[in-house]
Amino acid sequence: MGESFADLVFEGGGVKGIGLAGAYSALRERGIEPKRVAGTSAGAITAALVAAGYSAEELDAILLEVPFTRFKDEAWEDRVPLVGHPLSVLLQRGIYEGRFFHEWMRGLLDGKGIKTFGQLADPEATDLKERYRLKVIVSDVTHRRLLVLPDDAAFLGVEPDDLEVAYAVRMSMSIPIFFEPVMHANPRTGDTHLIVDGGMLSNFPVWLFDAQKGEPPRWPTFGMLLVEADPKVPVARRVEAEAHGAVRGTVVDYIKALASTMMEAHDRLYLEKATFVRTIPIPTLGVSTTEFDITPARVQAIYGSGRKAAFDFLDRWDFEAYKAEYRSGKEHSRREEIATRPAEPRSTPPSGGPAPA
Repeated sequence: MGESFADLVFEGGGVKGIGLAGAYSALRERGIEPKRVAGTSAGAITAALVAAGYSAEELDAILLEVPFTRFKDEAWEDRVPLVGHPLSVLLQRGIYEGRFFHEWMRGLLDGKGIKTFGQLADPEATDLKERYRLKVIVSDVTHRRLLVLPDDAAFLGVEPDDLEVAYAVRMSMSIPIFFEPVMHANPRTGDTHLIVDGGMLSNFPVWLFDAQKGEPPRWPTFGMLLVEADPKVPVARRVEAEAHGAVRGTVVDYIKALASTMMEAHDRLYLEKATFVRTIPIPTLGVSTTEFDITPARVQAIYGSGRKAAFDFLDRWDFEAYKAEYRSGKEHSRREEIATRPAEPRSTPPSGGPAPA
């Protein structure tokens, strides 16, 4: 297969993001070259490294050895006996500082000579939407607003070209309760923006690079979606499973479980057909968003899951057929199809996510 272009959108999912690296390696192996990339949370990490110029092989070496346990950097209040984590949540709105992650991300980008979004810009682009190779999704809790960075950097009082890439990624991966939010001081207004994980508002922004309505896309957009084995499991059971029984323990354990489950609770049963057919569903094999103590064996397993999912997707992908069916003005919806689908028996063992479209 010859070299071809695609825009790539990486879903957020914390530790599960290892599967994204596997999918990306398969795309590159099949000759897919990324033009523009976007991501939320863990997806923002992968997207930023791809935009910075890391090869699939380099990305593998990085993401297969992510120092997850060191991301759990604690401040003095976290080490106070009995009340450490609750005190940290009360004082800092999160348990872990996020400083180690920020420096880790900054170091990786420095390795490719990248500091600001201006270095990832196309100087010939006249449209802000097409100017930057990278877009990062964050949630501004203070103003209840989804921000696409660097496009919306001016809302934070920063010139888009001057915004630090590692800082934007740090904002996007701020899983509520687990990590302290980013408190951004707007130098123009004096306001303070409380920024958290982009997945709070849009965990799968596959729409970011779409052409204007009525215009055929120059190349496809592929979304990489981290899917649960069984998306119909009730939220209450997901909370209990996520906390490994700790919901019966401290209040902080329970809040952490709720936050983590909320980040994973996006509906996997329903995607519009035009989005569904260009989505690579990556089974996450039971790995949770905040499984920072993940074993090497599970790392390899979810990475392999991403590779297999991407290869399976590419084996059936037809860009010309996609354009004819979904970019020719026809109306499509999966609502009726899903509403009439027979329920799966409860005894059905976990499988790999949604069936091919």
